[in-house]
Amino acid sequence: MFFVFNKEKIYTYLVSIVTVVLLFYIASNISFAKKESVEASTNAEKLLPIYNVKTEEKNVSLTMNCAWNADDVDKILEVLKNNEVKITFFMVGDWIEKFPEYVKKINEAGHEIGSHSNTHPHVNNLNYEKNVKEIEDSNDKIEKVTGKRTNLYRAPYGEYNNIVIKAAKDKGYFPIQWNLDTLDYTGLTGEEMWNRLNNKISSGDIILMHNGTKHTADSLDMIIKNIKKKGFKIIPVSDLIYKENYKINSAGTQISNT
Repeated sequence: MFFVFNKEKIYTYLVSIVTVVLLFYIASNISFAKKESVEASTNAEKLLPIYNVKTEEKNVSLTMNCAWNADDVDKILEVLKNNEVKITFFMVGDWIEKFPEYVKKINEAGHEIGSHSNTHPHVNNLNYEKNVKEIEDSNDKIEKVTGKRTNLYRAPYGEYNNIVIKAAKDKGYFPIQWNLDTLDYTGLTGEEMWNRLNNKISSGDIILMHNGTKHTADSLDMIIKNIKKKGFKIIPVSDLIYKENYKINSAGTQISNT
């Protein structure tokens, strides 16, 4: 009986030891896996959109995001026509559905149209497939109204991560950011907007504006004339960026490899 008791005790001890060893092994592997995951994430190449372009030519692009109303579009188009300037409008799919007549006017006036997503979500929260759908659905709406598709994409809120950029690039889009922001959506006056650009603007810049703001339409003429006075030509984004054989540095500047 004494022998049986010791045998059971020994067996219990062995089970306890094996359990501890297994738990330690599992914990160690989880810790190692987490470390590998963090290191992989840290070492992974960060994908970037195009913030601006390195060029010797004195060209800049003026871009207009369309996501709210369309009350000022006629005025904006009038100013652009009077100044003989073509710009790039980034449109949300929902906006296109609400205001197809203005999409037609913008297109017929010779301006460029890019995708600004379909529903203007926080794209960093979306997986790869949903990011692709946001871009493609908006492009379908652009094509339905204008008869042509775009290869330009600007993510909502200026958000992006590797999934967002990869989704766009895999489908043949150029992800476009900006390096100069007028902050027109905050209600700044035209003079305040220009003060944000005046001493910073340089060749290859991409400037952000929005329609549907308090002062964009009534300040646009002054801003365009001031840009021209500095010797810059305003051109659409597609005429500013390189389409092939380029790299994007850590600041988001697109640089030709030739």
